[in-house]
Amino acid sequence: MEFCLNLRKPHALGIVSAVLILGLLSIRLAECQTPGFIEPIKYKALRCRKHSAVLTDFGATGDGKTLNTKAFKSAIDHLSQIADDGGAELIVPPGKWLTGSFNLTSHFTLYIDKDAVILGVQDESAYPLIEVLPSYGVGRDGGGRYSSLIFGTNLTDVVITGGNGTLNGQGQYWWEKFRAKKYNDTRPYLIEIMYSNHVQISNLTLIDSPSWNVHPVYSRNVLVKDLTILAPIDSPNTDGINPDSSKHVRIEDCFIVSGDDCIAVKSGWDQYGYKFGMPTEYLLIRRLTCISPDSATIALGSEMSGGIKNVWAEDITAIDTQSGIRIKTGIGRGGYVKDIYVRRMTMKTMKYVFWITGDYGSHPDDGWDPKALPVIKSISYRDMVAENVTYAARLDGISGDPFTGICISNVTIGLTENPKELQWNCTNVAGATSRVTPTSCDLLPPSDRIFNCPFPDHPHWDVKLKTCSRSGCKKIEL
Repeated sequence: MEFCLNLRKPHALGIVSAVLILGLLSIRLAECQTPGFIEPIKYKALRCRKHSAVLTDFGATGDGKTLNTKAFKSAIDHLSQIADDGGAELIVPPGKWLTGSFNLTSHFTLYIDKDAVILGVQDESAYPLIEVLPSYGVGRDGGGRYSSLIFGTNLTDVVITGGNGTLNGQGQYWWEKFRAKKYNDTRPYLIEIMYSNHVQISNLTLIDSPSWNVHPVYSRNVLVKDLTILAPIDSPNTDGINPDSSKHVRIEDCFIVSGDDCIAVKSGWDQYGYKFGMPTEYLLIRRLTCISPDSATIALGSEMSGGIKNVWAEDITAIDTQSGIRIKTGIGRGGYVKDIYVRRMTMKTMKYVFWITGDYGSHPDDGWDPKALPVIKSISYRDMVAENVTYAARLDGISGDPFTGICISNVTIGLTENPKELQWNCTNVAGATSRVTPTSCDLLPPSDRIFNCPFPDHPHWDVKLKTCSRSGCKKIEL
């Protein structure tokens, strides 16, 4: 039987068009459901990208067993060649993507899907040894440094984001070896960005880093936002976010459970730090929640030899954490910590609310100078509430080098059922307090007048995030 269709008749053309459209829709649906494809994505970023690729286009396999370092490197190398033309984006689709260290490029976005997990391989050879930081002189664990899982240096305009996708450093392997003193070099971090400008790290979950989680160093204009960072509370040196010798950094809307400080502000170590001379300055931290029973919510130091100044922190929640704000320094550090402004902290189950340590003793080598004394001044805390606290404060300056200008106002500290008798332990410090309960020490006497400690307006880095979107299905060429 022969079937003919008269295409000259309008109703026949309509039937053909409908059949073609339905066929194309069926093909598109089939393509979208093919393994390796992702749903349409939408995210906020400093910049959107003209070019896009999916990791599977470069031979990656997301089974959690196949090593994909080569695929990551090939994808980023390919995209780097076109990134100057409107930027490039690499999408990590659903799956478990085992990899070693890889480097990012400029004008680039790494997008990690909500159902994607990047797994750090448990193999030292997959993390090349890189030069030690000039402001430290040695790796923080000693020796050299393993490259971080995600690494970038001398970059402009780089975004690491996702639909709350996951980076899993599989740190147990590294922690056990570290505790057994089997390392001569410093464990890798999850993310380290060096000497870079206009950086965004956002909307990710970071789990079980071998050491520090996020380390922007020698960089400026850095936005760290909407991160969930999780590590066992006894894991060694798993600091959450460590802004280091960097300028104009914003950290906001993060939730951190850590074996070390939730945020540790740094600027170099002893003679290497003050000779390099690059401070951390104009840092804004807000809407942070921290759980860290053995460490600080926000630590300033102990590696602060290049200087830390102009830091604003507000709307901070600490739960079951050793201390609220802690300044860590010591003889030999040099440098300074000054112009620090903190307000609106809520703390529950704390060992200390305020803690300043002037006898932190670790040094990079024997070349440290005992005459290099730190300057600690102009520290302002206000509008805080704490409950179930063991000690209100331990504030220890340095003999002959007192820490001055400490201001505390409108702070109410509720104590444990069996509080320590000496609630304020103060040596070699000077300042004043207003409306503080329990009453502060003699070196920080209550004022006869009511005042609020300063919290000046913080500088506005005008961050306007754009809404970026990408279809999850390949285009069908007719």
